[in-house]
Amino acid sequence: MKPNLLKKQSMKQLLTGNEAAAEAALQAGCRHYYGYPITPQNELINYMSVKMPLLGGTFIQAESEIAAISMVHGSAAAGARTMTSSSSPGISLKQEGISYLAGSELPCVIVNIQRGGPGLGDISASQADYFQAVKGGGHGDYHCIVLAPASVQEMADLVYDAFDLADLYRNPVMILGDAQIGQLMEPVEFHKKQKKHLPVKNWALTGADGRERRIIKSFYPVKGELEVFNAHLQEKYRLVESREVRYEALNIHDADVVLVAYGTSARICKEVVKKSRSFSFKVGLIRPITLWPFPKEFIRSISECVPCILTVEMSAGQMVEDVRLAVEGRCPVHFYGRTGGGVPTSLEVIKKIVEVVPDNREANALLQLAEVK
Repeated sequence: MKPNLLKKQSMKQLLTGNEAAAEAALQAGCRHYYGYPITPQNELINYMSVKMPLLGGTFIQAESEIAAISMVHGSAAAGARTMTSSSSPGISLKQEGISYLAGSELPCVIVNIQRGGPGLGDISASQADYFQAVKGGGHGDYHCIVLAPASVQEMADLVYDAFDLADLYRNPVMILGDAQIGQLMEPVEFHKKQKKHLPVKNWALTGADGRERRIIKSFYPVKGELEVFNAHLQEKYRLVESREVRYEALNIHDADVVLVAYGTSARICKEVVKKSRSFSFKVGLIRPITLWPFPKEFIRSISECVPCILTVEMSAGQMVEDVRLAVEGRCPVHFYGRTGGGVPTSLEVIKKIVEVVPDNREANALLQLAEVK
């Protein structure tokens, strides 16, 4: 009898975000992992290489990122819970395969632990893959569901949820983390129920013994067929948008300025919100958890009652475009970002707040306090 390697732990474990993602995937019933090493997500692939064979699953270090995503396609088509992970340049190589997965309506989970770019860049934390993740990335009209964790605990929770969302909508789900979230070590508890019975997939290619033929494809050569299929996809995406938007909101209803940030940037912005509590000048925060679907309706509603919005990112400004589209000119939308692995500090964010909210004594007092500390 095999030992219960996934026995639920009653106490928290100290893990990196990468390790937490791997363990959560195993807890969620993933038994097929394919990847190729790249910093800063190698702890994830290493964890899978040790644990997956012990659980009777399949771990393959593929010869390339293109091969890895193609193996994910095969396992997903057979109805298995399957996963891959990489970092920015590696995810770029997987884009054609991700488009094929979306076009074939195959569920899978893809983890991107972002690093600085463009090109080979560096191995520092970045959020410059936002466009790639939420605007498709590959060819054609498609979306991945995109989840953005801001802690190791949330990494575990969102990876677990990602498999359920992928199966529910027959769609790829991407976890968009970064080097800090991936390599940060924090206490984490796996408090969700381990998956023992996975959803029945009556579309999967499992062999045609005594049943009707099943076909999985993304090729529609007959004129008009592809347009009909794309209309079906768009209807599915509208359903996802109506059901799956997730966000966190802090101190927004009486705020003088609202920050919008996700992932590591949101952790820094929370410190700014905390520091502002001692002043009559209030800072609020909206943290999108789903980057697609984006919480545009909520941001739109907040823009009607807040003086201004400041978007903070570890990029040259990508999510800020979606914020501006949501706001539709109802209030000013400002931006502060760091690139190439640069990480904003709370002091830098406060200085930007003072810049966009001029002649405010309380804002300047907050800046003076931050500079002292």
